[in-house]
Amino acid sequence: MATPLELLQQRHSVPSRQLGEPAPDEATLRDLLDAAIRVPDHGKLVPFRLIRLAGEAKLRFGERLAELAIRKQPELSEAKREKERLRYTFAPLVIAVVARFDDSSTVPEIEQRLCAGNVAYNILLGAYALGYGAQWLTGWAAYDPDVASLLGLAANEHVVAFVHLGTPQVEVPDRERPALADLLSTWAP
Repeated sequence: MATPLELLQQRHSVPSRQLGEPAPDEATLRDLLDAAIRVPDHGKLVPFRLIRLAGEAKLRFGERLAELAIRKQPELSEAKREKERLRYTFAPLVIAVVARFDDSSTVPEIEQRLCAGNVAYNILLGAYALGYGAQWLTGWAAYDPDVASLLGLAANEHVVAFVHLGTPQVEVPDRERPALADLLSTWAP
């Protein structure tokens, strides 16, 4: 069993194409998401919500995205069209993490967006801790108004992550990480 710091040091994303069944079962998923929503939330605004994409609905969502991508970018190569067609066929579960902005709040929008981003990261970290794989993806779909409409998002909502979840089908090597010495400085007056 990894210590909490080892868990943080070992966590890595698993490419969505390398995720398969099983996904977390319903009870495990609820526990994971209950833990994931425990994030810093300045103003207690709860500036996020989650949309589950699973089963046939997930596949239909992926088909609709592929249709939109091809319609919006008719010059896409056949390889990129195929990538769009297959994007939602690998991981058995996708959680869309949506930021909901409260414009009447004094809490800046960036803090509300970061709160939602923390939910997405907690899903990644929690999935890894439970022995699952996950990848946080955005791409064009996270920023497209037609996709927002497809998901039923309100004008004050924005996708911050499509978190693909499942079981790694292959061993995924970790990537090279930056050295802390290159990133940390000490401020002095």
